[in-house]
Parts: sequence; C-alpha cells; structure tokens
Amino acid sequence: MSYIGQGLPTLITGLLFLFFAQLTAPLFPIGGMTSINYADLTPLGKVLDIGWHLILPTIALSITGFAGLQRLMRGELLDVLRQDYIQTARAKGLPENRVIYVHALRNAVNPMVTLLGFEFASLLSGAFITEYFFNWPGLGRLILQAFNAQDLYLVMGSLMMGAVMLILGNLFADLLLNIVDPRIKLSQIN
Repeated sequence: MSYIGQGLPTLITGLLFLFFAQLTAPLFPIGGMTSINYADLTPLGKVLDIGWHLILPTIALSITGFAGLQRLMRGELLDVLRQDYIQTARAKGLPENRVIYVHALRNAVNPMVTLLGFEFASLLSGAFITEYFFNWPGLGRLILQAFNAQDLYLVMGSLMMGAVMLILGNLFADLLLNIVDPRIKLSQIN
C-alpha cells in the first residue's frame, strides 16, 4: 500500500477522490468550501461543515507524504531491531511490545522527526492542483494565480512564507528531537 501511495502524485489522488466522492454523492461533498445552507448553520455547524468539506482534499494531499514517511519508519525500525541491545532485551525476557515500543521505537524515530520539519515546509507543494480539483479557495491556488498575473509582491510573500515555514519546521523538529532522544542536549551546542 505504501508503494502505491508513494507512487501516486497528488494529481492522480485528487482525481481518484473526486470519482470516489461522486460515487458516494450524499456522503462526501464533491467540491467547494461550504454547503449551500452554510449561512443558516450554527457556529459549530459552520465549523463542522468546513471540516466535512476538508476531509477528501486533506487525504489527497497527505497520502504521498505519509506513505514516504511510513516507508522510512519501517526501514529504520527494521535496522534498529537488528541491533545487539534489542537482542539483549529479548534475551532478558521482556515482552515483545515493550521491546518494540520502548527500546526500538525511541531510537528509530529520530530520522522521522527530522523529516517532519521538512514536511511542514512542503505543505504547499501540490496544494494548488488539489485545490483546483476540489474548488477550494486556498493558498496554493492564490499563489498560482499571483504567478500567472505576475503579482511580484504576492509571489515574494509566498516564497517568504515558505522560508518561514521551513525555519519553523526545523526548529520544531530540533525541539522535538531534544524531547524524544535524551542523548541530545541543547545546552551543549556551541
């Protein structure tokens, strides 16, 4: 499943989810940000309506990223499970779920946390295609329209926003690495 998820671009997943929404027409909305009766809803109903319209575009955008992260996590976990200290923990008679979740997972998650910072910055990468398919007024579509209209300031602002997202994502990943791995100490960095 992860090979299929990683191999499908957001263009194809967006179209597949549109066909799925059409087949299950009353269950999932086909396009747009809100329903027809949006103005008549309560404030909680409005939030739930926007969330309901957000389900399929969010899944279409995240399948490729999650499949890549799942494959990376699987590879790292298989490497860690071959280490000597895992064999020692099993030989001591620890339950298998404790060996995996306490000993192996804590050491295998470090590259995953590092890549999450880059994933945060790439949230806008294929968004304009999915926003176009689902008729969602989002940032990807706005940036594409600004590029086509040669709106220099909006394009520069979007590039600046991408750079800030990259910096914040890497800062978040570094802070999370400090929490996950006790061997990393921020106070010892020169």
